[in-house]
Amino acid sequence: MDTSIIISGYGGQGLLFAGSLLCHAAMIEGKQTTWIPSYGAEMRGGAANCSVHISDDEVSSPIVNMSDVVFALNQPSEDKFEKRVKPGGLFIVNSSMAKIERKRADIEYIFIPMNEIAAQKPEPVFINVMAVGAFIEKTGILKESSVKEALKSMMSGKKAHLLDANLASFDYGAEFIKDFARV
Repeated sequence: MDTSIIISGYGGQGLLFAGSLLCHAAMIEGKQTTWIPSYGAEMRGGAANCSVHISDDEVSSPIVNMSDVVFALNQPSEDKFEKRVKPGGLFIVNSSMAKIERKRADIEYIFIPMNEIAAQKPEPVFINVMAVGAFIEKTGILKESSVKEALKSMMSGKKAHLLDANLASFDYGAEFIKDFARV
């Protein structure tokens, strides 16, 4: 297994956390992984992305030019990163903040109305972790239990009060994919 992932959006959407979460879960499973963040000086509100590489073998380069999977959490990210999905790859788009538009026939699209799903829930919902849940359910690249263990580890101390909402967010993304598959 050797998978490259780009998570893109704007600063403040938690995309760097989502990439770090995937890396922590991969390490729990004994996989090799890299994480490279990229963001502008303005951070919150500005364009941001991170590249994650997960492999059973040593990662030869952390640079991800063409990716197996791309998460686009807003319209500018959809516009910029759609062309960086490898043929046969997966493009997960937050359709609450981007157009539902299929420009390529050689990739799979999953449009998830993440903001609408979040607005319907009584507790806080984190779209970054929702996207991770959808990705894990769709691909099975990592075990759900590994991601949840990583969340528990990352949501300790001052962030412990956010654990339940993050676990629920992961489950909402996974459930969306299960419902999507039934359609």
